[in-house]
Amino acid sequence: MKNKPPKTINWGIIGLGNIAHKFATDLLTVEGATLYAVASRNQEKADAFGKKYNAIKSYSSYEALAKDANLDAVYIATPHAFHKEHTLLCLENGIAVLCEKPFAMKANEVAEMITKAKAKNTLLMEALWTYFLPHYQYVLKALKDNMFGKILKLEADFGFYRTFDDSHRLFKKSVGGGSLLDIGIYPIFVALSTLGVPKTMNASATYFNNGADASCDMVFEYENDVKAYLKSSLIEDTPTEAIFYCEKGIVKINRQFHAPTTVSLIPNEGKEEIIDFNYNTIGYNYEAKHINNLLNSGKTESDIMTFTFSKQLIKTLDEVRALINLHYN
Repeated sequence: MKNKPPKTINWGIIGLGNIAHKFATDLLTVEGATLYAVASRNQEKADAFGKKYNAIKSYSSYEALAKDANLDAVYIATPHAFHKEHTLLCLENGIAVLCEKPFAMKANEVAEMITKAKAKNTLLMEALWTYFLPHYQYVLKALKDNMFGKILKLEADFGFYRTFDDSHRLFKKSVGGGSLLDIGIYPIFVALSTLGVPKTMNASATYFNNGADASCDMVFEYENDVKAYLKSSLIEDTPTEAIFYCEKGIVKINRQFHAPTTVSLIPNEGKEEIIDFNYNTIGYNYEAKHINNLLNSGKTESDIMTFTFSKQLIKTLDEVRALINLHYN
């Protein structure tokens, strides 16, 4: 008996901001994926986005998109505070969900989303694209294989300067704006995916006048005095690198570590080697392809971005928020 050919996955996108444009651009490169429908609260915006990326349908409400029986998967790219609501909307209608990071605002919301996905027997995954990028998978394997021995210290930062604008989602505390949830999640992700759950954590933050966090410095402590020094900032440009100091050398993910980039291998003795992964996309195609494969295999949970990992990630974010006294309504 022959295997059935993979089904073409009809994708939808909810929320049509900057990241949705990047995702749609890369989705066009994924074999077996069609951008079927897009939705905005504004029909004109939906029509323009749909036309740009050859979507078959454009909706002026998320509810209308979620009721389209032809959809297989939806990418949710709305502001953080709406992730739970829009995920539940799609799951309720039996549509697989790839929800942009952070999965939700806090741990109890993530738990509710996962419970709904399980009840509906429908695929759900947090869209933390870095996990699926070839350079990051390479580094995970190199560290696991002890290429340079055990990790002694990790430094990971993500910072850029933007002029403060209280009307922009990035700075708007009411929708989860601020450095921690938007970009601090990436250094935390690096620590959790390589070193695991820390024994103890320390954190401090600076704030904008509206109460959103402007920067956050964190130290995660592990067994054998291994430490991870993590930073996020919306008030300064930082190297945005992830550096693993190991017994016999350094593994460094170069600038924009969270996005397609190069990796430097620096042995204690010998020459530095820079590995180029020859990316030719923005990088969102890898997570989209993963969802396609999961759907074609009949799976309802990723074996890479697992529910367990997403729950640990949001729990860690919650714990950091408690340490820096950051509260959302």
